[in-house]
Amino acid sequence: MKKHPLSTWGKAVGGSKTRWITLIMWVLLTLVLSFAWPSANETKTDQVTNLPDTALSVQANELINKEFPNDAGNPLLIVWHKDSSLQSTDYEAIQRMYKELQETPLEGQAMLPPPPQALMQQASENGSTLVTPIFFDESAGTEVLQANMEELQKRITHIFGDNPFERELSDEGLHVRLSGPVGIQTDAVALFTQADVKLLIATVVLVLVLLILLYRSPILAILPLIVVGFAYGIISPVLGFLAEKGWIVTDSQALAIMTVLLFGAGTDYCLFLISRYRDYLLVEGNKLKALHIAMKESGGAIFMSALTVVFGLGTLLLAHYGAFHRFAIPFSVAVLIMGIAALTILPAILAVIGRAAFYPFIPRTDEMNEVLAKKKNKPYKEKKTKKVISEKVSSIVTRKPWTIIFISLVLLGGLASFVPRIQVTYNLLESFPKDMPSREGFELISEQFSAGELAPVKIVVDEGDKGLAVKSELEKLPFIEGVKEPMKGKDTPQLVLYEVSLQEDPYSIEAMNHIPELRSTVAAIVRDAGINEVEEHVWIGGETAALYDTKQTTERDQAVIIPVMIGIIALLLLVYLRSIVAMVYLILTVVLSFFSALGAGWLILHYGLGDPAIQGAIPLYAFVFIVALGEDYNIFMVSEIWKNKHKQSHIEAVKNGVVQTGSVITSAGLILAGTFAVLATLPMQVLVQFGIVTAIGVLLDTFIVRPLLVPAITVVLGKYAFWPGKLWKKEEVEKSHM
Repeated sequence: MKKHPLSTWGKAVGGSKTRWITLIMWVLLTLVLSFAWPSANETKTDQVTNLPDTALSVQANELINKEFPNDAGNPLLIVWHKDSSLQSTDYEAIQRMYKELQETPLEGQAMLPPPPQALMQQASENGSTLVTPIFFDESAGTEVLQANMEELQKRITHIFGDNPFERELSDEGLHVRLSGPVGIQTDAVALFTQADVKLLIATVVLVLVLLILLYRSPILAILPLIVVGFAYGIISPVLGFLAEKGWIVTDSQALAIMTVLLFGAGTDYCLFLISRYRDYLLVEGNKLKALHIAMKESGGAIFMSALTVVFGLGTLLLAHYGAFHRFAIPFSVAVLIMGIAALTILPAILAVIGRAAFYPFIPRTDEMNEVLAKKKNKPYKEKKTKKVISEKVSSIVTRKPWTIIFISLVLLGGLASFVPRIQVTYNLLESFPKDMPSREGFELISEQFSAGELAPVKIVVDEGDKGLAVKSELEKLPFIEGVKEPMKGKDTPQLVLYEVSLQEDPYSIEAMNHIPELRSTVAAIVRDAGINEVEEHVWIGGETAALYDTKQTTERDQAVIIPVMIGIIALLLLVYLRSIVAMVYLILTVVLSFFSALGAGWLILHYGLGDPAIQGAIPLYAFVFIVALGEDYNIFMVSEIWKNKHKQSHIEAVKNGVVQTGSVITSAGLILAGTFAVLATLPMQVLVQFGIVTAIGVLLDTFIVRPLLVPAITVVLGKYAFWPGKLWKKEEVEKSHM
C-alpha cells in the first residue's frame, strides 16, 4: 500500500531518531541566523513614504521644493497657551529662551528666527495662544530629534520655573506643547516604540492564559509559544537581511501587526495538529504512530491554510499605497515560516514529550487505562469523550439547515447593512491619542488661528509669458479663505506659486473634496489662455492635496487587491477541494462575514467609543486578514467533512465534521480574536480600529460562519456540494437522502 506523503513527512521530522535531528537543526539555524543577520527591529525605519512617485501631489511637491525652496529646514512648532491670555512675563521668558537657543543651539538646529520683539502682535486675537518655530536639518534622524525635544523641555521648564508640558489643558496656568512636523514625527515614533514591547508582552500573556483556561495543561499552553518563538527566531533575521539588502522596507506598524499575526495564526496551526494528535492518542498506544497519523490527517489542512494566508497577504504587493505594500513580504514570510515550523519543529517536540504534553489530563487508550487501573487496584470504567456543545450544534444544523441559514443571513446581513453609513477619515493625526502633546498643540493652533493657514493648498501654474488672473478667480470660490501674493520660480520665472487657504480644516474630507474643483478651476483659466496641455502646466501640492491622493490611491488599491485576492483564494480552494460549488459558497460566506465585521465594528467604534470616523486604510486591512484567516477555519472543517464522505452518509459526514473540529476551531478562534483585540489596548487609533474590526470578523467566522452557516449550506446542497469532484458511491448517496 502506498504511503501517504504527509505520514512519511511526519516520520521524517518526528521519528524515533529524526526528532532530535529536527530540533537540533532548528536550534542551530536560529542561532546562526541571529548572529549572521540583523534583526527586523534593527533594520526598520519610520522615514517612509506612502504615496507613489506618480501621485500628482508628490510631483507638485517635488517641483515646489526645487523652484520655491524653503531653506529653513524641518519645523518644530512651539505652542504657548494660557486661557487667561499670555502675560508680559511669559513673553519675556519666551524671548529669553530663544536667546539661549541662539547662544547654545540644539544638535541639528538649522535655523532659528531671531527672538521676536513684537510677540504680542503675533499671538491669537484673544491673546491666549502664540506659535513660535525652531527649524532642524532635514537630515536629522528621529533619535536626534527626540533628544532635542527632551533638552528643549528641560530648558523651558528651567526658564519658567515649573513644567508647563505636564499641565493638562483644562488646568489654569501656562501650557506648552511641541507640535508641527517634528513634534508629530517624534510623538509617533515614541508611541510605536512603547507599543512594540507592550504588544509583545500582552500577546504572550493572553495566549498563555487562554491556552491554560481552554486546555488546563501548563505544558500544552507553553508548546505553541515555544514553536512561535523558534519561528520568530528565523523570521526576524530573514526580514532583517531582506531589509538590509534594500529588497523590502519594514516599519514599526508592520512589525507590530506581524507580531499579532504570528502569535494568532501560529497558535492556530499548532492547535490543529495538537488536537488531532490527542484524538489519535486515545486509540493508538504508540505515541509516534499516533503522531504520524495525526500529521497525515491534519497536515494538509495546516499547509493549505498557511498557503492561503501567504498568497492572500501577498496580494498587497499590488498596492500603490506604501503602508499596504510594506505589509506584503513581512506578513507572507512570517506566515510561511510559521507554517513550516508547525509541520516540523512541533511534531519533533511532540515526538519527544508524547502524552506528557497533555498533563495532567493525559490521553490514553482503553487498554492503557485498564492496565493503569489494575496497578492502582481500582476497577476500570470505560470513559467516552463527550463533546456536548459540538454535538448539539451539529444536530441542530443537520436537522434544521434552512432555519440556520435564514437566521445566520439575517444576523450577518443586518450587521453588514451598517457599512454604507461608515464615515472615513485620512487624517493620520486623528489616529493619535487625544492627549498626545503634538495633537493637543495642533488643535490649539486650529482653534486660535485660521484653520486653512495651517496647511495651505499650493498651486503651481506655468503661465509662460502670459499674466493669468489665477488669484482673482480663486478668490471667487466660496470655500477659499484667502490667496497669498504669488511667487515666481527660482530657476523658471514663468512658474508661479499660489498658496490658497481653505475655510475648512485642511485635513478634513470636505477640504479634500475641493481639490478636484480647484484643479478644474485653474485648468479652465489655463485653457482660456490658449494652453491645451493642462497636465504639464498645473500642479497642486500641499497636505490637503496629498490626503486627496491618499484617498484616491487607497480606493484604487481596494478595487485591485480585493478581487485579485478573492480569485487567488478561490483557485487554491478549487485545487484543494476540487469542488467549484464548495469554493463559491466558502468564498461568499467569508466575504459576508467581512462586511458584517465592518458593520459591527462601526457600531462599536462610532456609537460605543465615540469615534467620528474610521481610518481609510481599515477596510482593506480588515478584508485581507478576515478573508485569509477566516478561510483557515473553513478549510480545516470542510476538509474533515470531505474525509468523512468516503465512508459516511452526507448528513453523518457533515455532523461528524462539525463535532470533530468544533472544539479546536473554537479555541483557535478565541485565541486569534484575542490577539487582534490586544491591538485595542494600544494608544494608536488606527491599530485600535483594525484590532476591533478584525477580532469581530474572526469571532463571526468562529461562532456563526464555520459551525452554523457553512455546514448548513453543505447539508442543503447535498451531493452537489462536492461538484464536480468525485461523488459518493450510489448507495451512500441514496443513504444520505433516506
